[in-house]
Amino acid sequence: MIIYKTDAEVALMKEAALLVSKTLTEVAKVLKPGMTTLQIDQLCADYIKEQKGVPSFLNYRGYPYTVCASVNDVVVHGFPNNVPLQEGDIVSIDIGVILNGWHGDHAYTFIIGDAAPEVIELVKVTKESLYKGIEKAIVNNRIGDIAFAIQEHTEIKRGYGVVRELVGHGLGRSLHEDPQMPNYGKRGSGPKLKENLVLAIEPMINLGTKDVYTDEDGWTIRTRDGMPSVHFEHDVCVKRNQALILSDFSIIEAAEKANPNLNTSYYQ
Repeated sequence: MIIYKTDAEVALMKEAALLVSKTLTEVAKVLKPGMTTLQIDQLCADYIKEQKGVPSFLNYRGYPYTVCASVNDVVVHGFPNNVPLQEGDIVSIDIGVILNGWHGDHAYTFIIGDAAPEVIELVKVTKESLYKGIEKAIVNNRIGDIAFAIQEHTEIKRGYGVVRELVGHGLGRSLHEDPQMPNYGKRGSGPKLKENLVLAIEPMINLGTKDVYTDEDGWTIRTRDGMPSVHFEHDVCVKRNQALILSDFSIIEAAEKANPNLNTSYYQ
């Protein structure tokens, strides 16, 4: 069942989404080679607690950490660990919080230092595809219009692999609500979009094959060919003429640009 929100509820959801954005900003300030994803997890857990939020992911269906930290060939759901991050790594940090009874949930991929040009381009195009999808999140369009816009920008035009097994989703008092929000599909297909539907739109795009597999831990999902994957996610409210983005990448980007250990060359 699709649950539509009131304007007041959307305002509360924006507060939750912004707490995720602020937490990702704290990561952007300090991320560097030699840091571990377990350190990132602890930083985020402490910050969310200080801001009176509750981690959405911790103990959700048995997930044992505050964040998902997905490095290089890990698509999503990477377990934080003690392996130091290295120059040239890309790392997607996916965070969920509960604030005032509402969930915020989004992700951002960072490039640490010098990375291969094809990896930098993958990050750039995946981020662009997120906004291509958001442009279609308006009343009377359909889920397939968002999905096709993402697929067209990444797979059809550039030959990247769009993951099929994992999708975005509705968001609200529950972390995962209807409808499912795939990153591939046909224009004009799927549920019709109505005002104040809140979606987590999250392209997961691979440099190589679209095929993935799950590690023995039952959570970590990797590309089948071992090539890099990129993940960006925004919380978005469907509106009549232009979608309302509840999360805020601008504060993350400002911190990212100010951190000499992070590569933002694709911004130019």
